[in-house]
Amino acid sequence: MTIADSVFPMDNVASCIQLPPEEENRIVSELIKESELNLKEGNIYYVISNRWFSRWQSYVGPCVGMLSIDKQSSDGPHTNTTHTKIADRPGPIDNADIISKGNNCDSNNLDICLLLEEGTDYVLVPEKVWERLLEWYKGGPALPRKLISQGLGHKQYNVEVYPLRLKVTDARDNSQSIVKLSKKATIGELHELVCKIKGVEQKKACIWDYFNLKKHSLLTVSDQTLEDANLNMDQDILLEVSLDRDRSSHSGMDSMGNELALVPLEPPRSSVSIAGGPTMSNGHSTGSSFSSYQGSSVSSSLTNMDDKNDVYRGERGGLAGLQNLGNTCFMNSSLQCLVHTPPLVEYFLQDYSDEINMDNPLGMRGELALAFGDLLRKLWSSGRTAIAPRAFKSKLARFAPQFSGYNQHDSQELLAFLLDGLHEDLNRVKQKPYIEMKDSDGRPDEEVATECWKNHMARNDSLIVDVCQGQYKSTLVCPVCGKISITFDPFMYLSLPMPSTVTRTMTVTVFYCDGSALPMPYTVTVLKHGCCRDLCQSLATACCLKSDEMLLLAEVYEHKIYRYFENPLEPLNSIKDDEHIVAYRIKSGARKTKLEIMHRWLDNMKGGERKLFGTPLVTYLVEDPQFGSNIEASVHKMLAPLRRAYSSTKSHDGQENGFVSAGSDEQPNISNTQSESQSLTTGDKEQEGTSYGESSFQLGLTNENCLSCVPIEKASFIKPSQLVRVFLDWTDKEHELYDASYLRDLPEVHKTGFTVKKTRQEAISLFSCLEAFLTEEPLGPDDMWYCPRCKEHRQATKKLDLWKLPEILVFHLKRFSYSRYLKNKLDTFVNFPIHNLDLTKYVKSRDGKSYVYDLYAISNHYGGLGGGHYTAYCKLIDDNKWCHFDDSHVTPVTEADIKSSAAYVLFYQRQK
Repeated sequence: MTIADSVFPMDNVASCIQLPPEEENRIVSELIKESELNLKEGNIYYVISNRWFSRWQSYVGPCVGMLSIDKQSSDGPHTNTTHTKIADRPGPIDNADIISKGNNCDSNNLDICLLLEEGTDYVLVPEKVWERLLEWYKGGPALPRKLISQGLGHKQYNVEVYPLRLKVTDARDNSQSIVKLSKKATIGELHELVCKIKGVEQKKACIWDYFNLKKHSLLTVSDQTLEDANLNMDQDILLEVSLDRDRSSHSGMDSMGNELALVPLEPPRSSVSIAGGPTMSNGHSTGSSFSSYQGSSVSSSLTNMDDKNDVYRGERGGLAGLQNLGNTCFMNSSLQCLVHTPPLVEYFLQDYSDEINMDNPLGMRGELALAFGDLLRKLWSSGRTAIAPRAFKSKLARFAPQFSGYNQHDSQELLAFLLDGLHEDLNRVKQKPYIEMKDSDGRPDEEVATECWKNHMARNDSLIVDVCQGQYKSTLVCPVCGKISITFDPFMYLSLPMPSTVTRTMTVTVFYCDGSALPMPYTVTVLKHGCCRDLCQSLATACCLKSDEMLLLAEVYEHKIYRYFENPLEPLNSIKDDEHIVAYRIKSGARKTKLEIMHRWLDNMKGGERKLFGTPLVTYLVEDPQFGSNIEASVHKMLAPLRRAYSSTKSHDGQENGFVSAGSDEQPNISNTQSESQSLTTGDKEQEGTSYGESSFQLGLTNENCLSCVPIEKASFIKPSQLVRVFLDWTDKEHELYDASYLRDLPEVHKTGFTVKKTRQEAISLFSCLEAFLTEEPLGPDDMWYCPRCKEHRQATKKLDLWKLPEILVFHLKRFSYSRYLKNKLDTFVNFPIHNLDLTKYVKSRDGKSYVYDLYAISNHYGGLGGGHYTAYCKLIDDNKWCHFDDSHVTPVTEADIKSSAAYVLFYQRQK
């Protein structure tokens, strides 16, 4: 895409020309589109403070390709799509709030503060966008960053916001310097930069990987990138300067062989803790550095131990911690759970080289399995000394760039990737056959399940399948033709919804179309992904709906009926929490003409303009043909519950004193309209004009857009129609006779904000989460199913059943919920069994097996989103003792300590 030069002001007059905000928006949007079409490594992006950028967006409106900083949802049906300027033109670009105060660098290489989050603290804009913003607004300073690609096979482009920082220790005087360069820079470029800073000839310099202040490997001049050399953010490197160029005699260089992983190390004894020591806090959000294995060998960095930890000698493995490399607690938590999984430990401590699948196009050339196996061996052979998993993290990010960098990630997402990656790397099937899946077509479940599992095993056969994969039954039903489709699919773990993520509370105001009672709000609990039929059923129970009645749902917006929910299968997620929903109780059976009664009042402050107020009343007219007198009678009938009953001291202020509540003896059912009208009159003044014959109501017939108004007389003929809309004009007399407060201030579907007290949620059981997972529910509108009979996509209902459970059963509790503008975490305590979790009754296959499980590991998440922390509880193999793995810090815990509201992923093993 090329943007004509004519749309931009000339550079020498840029400061003199001020474009309209819409034009600025258009130019920037087009430049963003252009940059997205020309992504390539090396492109320059600029970091801009979100504080300034949000002011600019408020001025020009949201740009295409840039997430609007306005947190208010724009998904509602009433969104005004036209932009209205809500802010003045911002001043010069100001990046001061994101620049690190400790900058000792030149202006072209400024550091930005640590722990910043994209979209919240800063935004990234392409180089051409920065140039335009700088022309229009001046300011700064400029914070350029390069676009780099990461990952093998599945490449991802990322802006390297935080270049790699390394601490250079000069062995001659122990002085320290800081160097910054891209993780994609080569070892040769690192040598050149360090020698330039230190004033040393390159041929006399030796640079070592000095992680944890220990020599690990010599960084010889080459084209290897710093990412591949395993160098981490803020780690140490050592500069040695010598006249002797013979490097072969250097002592202290570590061996590169795998055998090191199998040599038990015995650190000094201490009685303080098991593998104790300082736990690294969550690191900052930075760029990443990764490496690759050479063949099947393991980088020596995996064998290095942190001697500074207080540890004591042990005679068994499984008690080693994992050092935090900067926000890697999510990885450490998942790894500890996996390396304490008995079948995996037994497998990887033996020779598994024959099962490595180097040729699987869905795998990672066997490298992920080798890296995991080597790490597991080191953890089980290191005694109680913490391991720095640098090589494993580097390997992980090469094949899963979504986990690159040093941002916090999700331990369950990592676990899912690891299990799938290990399966493909260990897949015994070298050539996967093509298999066409058959429909169940009414065949017995046992036959279809066996066939599906056989087809699955023909393409997937590994240790992970043997011990971690189960099978569930999925039943889809077409809501139109009733077509039933049954499939049996494998699973590696079960993601269980929390009850609060499955259900939602909704408040709906119920109106009586026969005028028998006052409107009443009801709060009910329904399935979050249910349909309007579910809401009507819950409301029917709550309001004691009679057998000959039904509910008509509608949304009220700006005192009019915005829409009716007449399709019982319409999903409830189309109803937002801030909307006003009403339900009209109507008689079942034949209904001819729907009558909508809207209320208006005379605004004398605005020249006698009539304005809508309150909630429309809806009923059905059964007489045919219709005349004005029919409309008038219906209005009287609907307003009857609102009639004021005055005490001896008349009250006209709309308060509760002197009112008759609905359903009392003074408010009988309306059968005889004339007697009812007379019974409600309580004084000479009120009696005037209250009978139908003397009604003072001013009624007007209007159209669909409510733009016209034709006065209705008693003898007026109403043209036959399915829907008749009328205005009811309230005068002082109506306000005196009727209490309009019941028509005002409808409650929202769900009230949110500071007015709602945050109450402590009751504990729920793991079984209730499992049952919520197995509950039938309609598919979402974005997950439609193609019905082979209808030949169309349908919003089918889906039901899951467990058919076959594996030896290792993993439960993921869905504590996190995400929407466009909102992220939320549920800290609900889930009560889960530690011993004897019996799932036999949930398994639908009649294989006669017992499915009883014991817990052996938990991945925990503490805190909120972004800034949270992951740990793990693991049970030692063949031992009845639990330990808490908090990165490098490992401590014993009792069984009573492991249950908490932080439990996120649960690992169970089936009893033998």
